[in-house]
Amino acid sequence: MIRLGTRRSALATAQANHVADRLRAQGHEVELVLITTTGDVNRAPLEQIGGTGVFVSALRDALLTNEIDIAVHSLKDLPTAPQPGLTLGAIPQREDPRDVLVARDGLSLGELQTGALVGTGSPRRVAQLEALGLGLELTGIRGNVDTRIAMVTEGKLDAVVLARAGLARLGRLSEVTETLDPIQILPAPGQGALGIECRDDDDAVLKALAPLDDSAVRVAVTAERQMLATLEAGCTAPVGALAEVVEGEDGPELWLRGALGQEGGVRRLSANGPVDDPHALGSALANELLEQT
Repeated sequence: MIRLGTRRSALATAQANHVADRLRAQGHEVELVLITTTGDVNRAPLEQIGGTGVFVSALRDALLTNEIDIAVHSLKDLPTAPQPGLTLGAIPQREDPRDVLVARDGLSLGELQTGALVGTGSPRRVAQLEALGLGLELTGIRGNVDTRIAMVTEGKLDAVVLARAGLARLGRLSEVTETLDPIQILPAPGQGALGIECRDDDDAVLKALAPLDDSAVRVAVTAERQMLATLEAGCTAPVGALAEVVEGEDGPELWLRGALGQEGGVRRLSANGPVDDPHALGSALANELLEQT
């Protein structure tokens, strides 16, 4: 029996069930264990309650005390610093990492009027939306997908910006009014990807997770997260990143785009490198961004 730990939200349990189904298809028995994290019960802005890690610390504690065998995280919520005793046993195939707009009357971002009230709890999204110069009024929000979309349907907001991956996993893509091009809004590092964490000495679980791992996704998100780590920024920082493995003239290459919000605007850069050293590419692009601030 594999005990799978997950947060209690609808999105987290949907993600956990996806992983559980993959494991069951391989013949493993899986039990879901619901765990409440600080981020689930405290509705204050993330930067006020600890930022990176508020959604994962309770899950990690449960792993380390052997209450569960694996934990399923949204990878964008996972701190970049390694946790002694734990490892990412698998990073499965990634959902579309882009952000989306859910707006009243089916409007797109460009169709929103000057002064339209747009909700997002992400400094990354705020920095990039402001850089577009559309004259939107941005307001911080917290809560699950239902809560955020209800703010639009009830007329409290003109639109909200969300991760497309979450709506896809909940079967709610029909409510999206525009998928935002990364040229406008780069997603959070690791967005759309799941991280399946386990104890680093649990050989049986590591063997069970191995077939779920997607090597190209692991390479891409490693570069994104290394960029974030080099910038010494957490999940609440105004940092966007998106990497992908593409076919180059001499074989596969890794391309990475990065954005860093700062006073006066957003700095954007891109770089490419070999697929076998994503850490070097992420660090190099981060250092370039820092040099230009």
